[in-house]
Amino acid sequence: MKEGISNLYRIVVPCSSPSPSASAPPRTESSSQGQWANLPSELLLDVIQRIDASETTWPSRRALVACASVCKAWRAITKSFVSTLEQCGIITFPISLKQPAPRDNPIHCYIRRERYSSTFSLYLGLSPPTNFDRSKLLFHAKKVRRATGGTEFIISLVAKKFSKTKNTYIGKIRTNFIGTKSKIYERHPPLPLSRKIATISYRFFVLHSPSPRHIECTMHLIPTSSIQEGGTAPTPLEFASYHIQHESSKGKKPKVVEFDSTCTDFEREPLILKNKALTWSEQLQYWHLDFSGRVTVDSVKNFQLVAAEDPWEKKVILQFGKIGDDTFMMDYWYPLSAFQAFAICLSSFGKKPDFI
Repeated sequence: MKEGISNLYRIVVPCSSPSPSASAPPRTESSSQGQWANLPSELLLDVIQRIDASETTWPSRRALVACASVCKAWRAITKSFVSTLEQCGIITFPISLKQPAPRDNPIHCYIRRERYSSTFSLYLGLSPPTNFDRSKLLFHAKKVRRATGGTEFIISLVAKKFSKTKNTYIGKIRTNFIGTKSKIYERHPPLPLSRKIATISYRFFVLHSPSPRHIECTMHLIPTSSIQEGGTAPTPLEFASYHIQHESSKGKKPKVVEFDSTCTDFEREPLILKNKALTWSEQLQYWHLDFSGRVTVDSVKNFQLVAAEDPWEKKVILQFGKIGDDTFMMDYWYPLSAFQAFAICLSSFGKKPDFI
């Protein structure tokens, strides 16, 4: 009996240094990704199609993102099936925040300002809920004072993480001391470069005048032809790889690539946006815009942007307005992306003079 148990023990317990013939076979790519990688592609595609059709809003939309997180095979099929934001009108992956909005339907968002921490959060939704923790956070920005004067807004994908050496860093807005000029920069992989993608200028009128302030935005990377019939806007399909060099983490300032109206990626005339002209109401004795009920509080920050070449100012591309204490709405249309629209709205929070 003892001899039988001893023989069984020798069979079960593996040897500390197995021979090459006894070693396990090499693992294939599918086996290393788990059992879900072996799911037939036809069945997987049917599952993803059903999820995409049924879960069209957040937070239920996260189920589709979870499918892309299972393994490489699932991620490849999910990404190939999900259309761009312009085509489907639904924000799914983070890259959707860098893609232009649909041409006909706006993307509704709202901004929440935290005065004590000088932070701004962009959420997806038509109106703010009672519990912000359950909202879909798109961007988080922090306002900082520059030592050389002026203000800088750092934009990140993750709340409370504003380091420019992290992959969550998207871009920044830099304003001058009085807030009349702003420049928008975006991260430009694969090197730690920042390129200027937009310039914003504010012009003000006499103190206490009922006339509104004037806004002009030059979108250096969006050609004017994008809003014409048959035109297209730049649409990234994925984030480029971004490797931070060791020197940059020690305080070395990243390089900045400058663009102007004569030097763009497209070598075309850049799109210029201006604020829509307001209508003076004799009965109410103030200037007003038609926000279709989206804005409920009067504020000098409220504005609507249209293309400068649109003489009738029919097509609104971006609208921003106050709806409560430290709460603002933001709706944007093609050809702007969520990042570009959010950056333009943040520039209105820079220090502004009473008159210029």
